[in-house]
Amino acid sequence: MTDVVDLAAYGERFTADPYPVYAELRERGPVHRVRLPRADGPVEAWLVVGYEEAREALADPRLSKDPTTLGITIPEGELIGRHMLVADPPEHTRLRRLVAREFTARRVQALAPLVQRITDELLDAMVPLGRADLVQSFAFPLPLTVISELLGVPVADRAAFRRMSGEVVAPSGKVPPEANLAELGTFLDALIEEKRRSGTTGDLVGDLIRTADDEGDQLSSSELRAMAYLLLIAGHETTVNLIASGVHTLLRHPDQLAALRADPTLTEGAVEEILRYEGPIETATWRHTAEEVEFGGVRMGKNEPVLVSLASAGHDPARFPDPERFDIRRRTQGHLAFGHGLHFCLGAPLARLEGRIALTSLLARCPELAADGEPSGWAPGLLIRGVQDLPLRW
Repeated sequence: MTDVVDLAAYGERFTADPYPVYAELRERGPVHRVRLPRADGPVEAWLVVGYEEAREALADPRLSKDPTTLGITIPEGELIGRHMLVADPPEHTRLRRLVAREFTARRVQALAPLVQRITDELLDAMVPLGRADLVQSFAFPLPLTVISELLGVPVADRAAFRRMSGEVVAPSGKVPPEANLAELGTFLDALIEEKRRSGTTGDLVGDLIRTADDEGDQLSSSELRAMAYLLLIAGHETTVNLIASGVHTLLRHPDQLAALRADPTLTEGAVEEILRYEGPIETATWRHTAEEVEFGGVRMGKNEPVLVSLASAGHDPARFPDPERFDIRRRTQGHLAFGHGLHFCLGAPLARLEGRIALTSLLARCPELAADGEPSGWAPGLLIRGVQDLPLRW
């Protein structure tokens, strides 16, 4: 009988700083049966905490991402449509092939002037205040504005788009989630149909409408809507926490902050070390075993839920020596902050670009940047890793 680790028993200290708990678990083995707290009652799952086992699990086709194979339906699937994050091959292969034709490294790099302009505009509004919550004033609006531009959302519609998007990524509790998803789905449908009618190109949605593979296959309207939604959710939340957690981590390591200020060419390395040390996603989204499998010497039965801890993998001393030391000059190659294998994050280059520009610009504009109190808390649950706010002064 496998012992079950009750993660709720660790209390708030696990939410605030999960790394000592992950270290304890890794000492006992790379895979554990855990009990997770949930609103409708606790649920048990397998949790992968070792780096090598995490990398193996993320790339193993025997771990499925498609909940419908278990007869599970989720509101976003019914209201928004199916996207790559909940699909297995061959469906995933087809969707990714069509999207990747437009979401190229060249296209992302071409967004650099746009990201810089939006960054500068946000800092122009924030810096004269002398103090602010970095999340609300900078880290949250930056990626949302970039995504609005990338999707080609008209300026006149952006207030409504931001309201609906904000309710998805940071629910206020004032709007039922299903009602907001339905409204957002209707909004995206109208956006897609207008671009289809007008023949607009130059933005991602307009170009994806006209993208076809060598056999003429194209994304349907439902698939276009789901892709826009996935970009909004995965791209936005990741970048918000990369920026906010990055600044928070640098302020807690003044020697590394000083080194970065003295040599801005270290920014790329700083972003990668932030991703390893305090990455924006704590565990990858749910998988389940499509058949009996074994990881780290642990046998899992068919149709059992599996979580892969990206946060623990980034702190595994077997892969990263002295992992609790934050070092922007560290060789971080192979970190799993954006996943691995078929589901490696398609938006990783954009998140990295935004992170580099945001950090460089913020530090240049605010040479006296300092904490103005502690964050009020960390994102609850095991999916997102990030501070809920970050009060700063300069």
